[in-house]
Amino acid sequence: MGRPTSSCARPLLPEQPLVRSFLVHLASERGLSPNTIVAYRRDLEDLHRHFERDKKTPTDASADDYRYYLQDQTRKGQSTKTVSRRLAAIRVFLRFLSGEGHETESILRQLERPKPEHNLPHVLGRAQVLALINAVDPRSALFARDVAILELLYASGLRASELCSLKQRDVNLSVGVVRVLGKGMKERIIPFGKAAGEAMSRYLTESRADLMKGRPGVEEMFVSRTGKRLDRVALWMIVQKYGKRAGDKEGGTFMKTWPHLLRHCFASHLLGGGADLRVVQELLGHSDIGTTQIYTHVDQQRLKSIHKQFHPRR
Repeated sequence: MGRPTSSCARPLLPEQPLVRSFLVHLASERGLSPNTIVAYRRDLEDLHRHFERDKKTPTDASADDYRYYLQDQTRKGQSTKTVSRRLAAIRVFLRFLSGEGHETESILRQLERPKPEHNLPHVLGRAQVLALINAVDPRSALFARDVAILELLYASGLRASELCSLKQRDVNLSVGVVRVLGKGMKERIIPFGKAAGEAMSRYLTESRADLMKGRPGVEEMFVSRTGKRLDRVALWMIVQKYGKRAGDKEGGTFMKTWPHLLRHCFASHLLGGGADLRVVQELLGHSDIGTTQIYTHVDQQRLKSIHKQFHPRR
C-alpha cells in the first residue's frame, strides 16, 4: 500500500516517532481510512500533551498514569462516548507498542472500558405528532403524498431507508400491513391503522399517477415531485419542513424533526399504551431487546415529569 495521507505524514505536535510509526502501520498494514487515522492521531496527540506536562511518554507511563488521564477527561466534561473512543485508541496503540517489544500487557489488563451512556431519544407527544401531520397544506399538490408519508412513519416505525425502498407490492391496504426488508435483509410484517391506510389509499388514488407523469419502471411506493424514487435526503427535508411549519404555529415546539423521530414516537407511544416489549421489538426489527428497552426509560421519564408537575407533594 502507498504512503499514508498528508494528514498523517505532517509533523506531530510535538514529534513522536512511535506515534508516527503507529499511524503508518494503520495506513499501510491495516488499511484504515484517512479519517479514521486522523481520529487516532488527534486522540494520541491529546494523550501526549497530557503526559508531556508530567514529563512522561506513552512508553514509561504506568497504568495509573493512563487511568488518571481518562479520569481527567471526565473531569473536563468529556462525554462517556468520547472517553470510550480515546480509551479504544489507547488500547490499539498499546497493542502496537507490545508488538514492537514494549511491555504494555499489564497496562492493557488494568484499563477498564467505561460503561457506555445511553442518551434517551427525544419523543413528541401524541398531540404534537397530530400537529405535525396537520401542518401539511391541503392546497399543495404534494398534500396526499406527504400526509401518507407522515402517517405511515408514525403508524409503522419504519426507518427512513425502509420507507424510501418500500414498493407498492409491499403494501396491503385491504389487510392493513406492510412488508419490510430491514437491516440484514430481515423481513418483517408491520400492521398500520386506519388513518395511515386512508392516507395511503388517497395518495395512490389521487396523487401518485400525476407525480409519475408516465414515467415507467418506478416500483417504489413514494416518489418525488418529478416521479423518481424518493431518497432519504428528500424524506428528511419533508419531515423537517412540516416540523418547522408546525413550530411556527406552536411557538417553535417542532423546529427540530426528522424521520427517525417518528420511529421513536411509534415505539414510545406503543409502550406507553401498554404494548408488550417483545412485540415492539419485533415491529421495530431490533435483533437485541436491549435496544428496544431504551423506550421504557423514555416512558418512565415522561411519567416522572407528569408526577413532578401535578403531584401536590412535588
